[in-house]
Amino acid sequence: MYQIQYFIITILLLFSCSNKNNNTEPYQMEIEPQITKNYLALGDSYTIGESVSENERFPVILVDNLNTKNFNFNLPKIVAKTGWTTGELKSAILKENIDNNYDLVTLLIGVNNQYRGYNIEEFRTEFSELLNMAIIFAKNNSDNVLVISIPDWAVSPFAKNRDRDKISAEIDAFNAVKKEETLKRNVKFIDITPISRQGLNKPEYFASDGLHFSGLMHQLWVNEIIQKKFN
Repeated sequence: MYQIQYFIITILLLFSCSNKNNNTEPYQMEIEPQITKNYLALGDSYTIGESVSENERFPVILVDNLNTKNFNFNLPKIVAKTGWTTGELKSAILKENIDNNYDLVTLLIGVNNQYRGYNIEEFRTEFSELLNMAIIFAKNNSDNVLVISIPDWAVSPFAKNRDRDKISAEIDAFNAVKKEETLKRNVKFIDITPISRQGLNKPEYFASDGLHFSGLMHQLWVNEIIQKKFN
């Protein structure tokens, strides 16, 4: 008798479990949200993209290109303005109250120091201060910072009647200071100056103002940044 009761109870339990499994919703895996990354772009006209559309600025192109590789960056915060020197960028930064939580910080500055004929050693001091700030903004991690060389505007239509060799030589001198101070801090230096010089006698590489570079050139800079840092 006991064996029969045990058998009946077992059958009922199995039947109950079968019905429960049939009526249960399919198991839904919880998908964790992707962690997004923050990018801060510091600079002047070459960073803000003077005379080009917003989506042609190199920081915006960089984010778009990196996100196709699943880097998952937010839109960049850009602190840049046409005409800014190192001193003017520093003043603007101090007013911005920038957080220290950036996964990437780019620094492209110096052309207006050269254009105005400012002292190169003064530039060294101010650039070094900016670079130290950039590292702090990048979670105090020098690996999160990229210094980008000054493009050479001597090849622009705007400079057609100027001393192009002199301009290029001065750009090289400022870039040498940038590179020296950058490498001292174990920060990666991305040299886009030779790429900018490909624009000589190629109007498609310049914006409508004949001085600043077009979105096509900004894309070439991004290609170099990705190749040297993210591949």
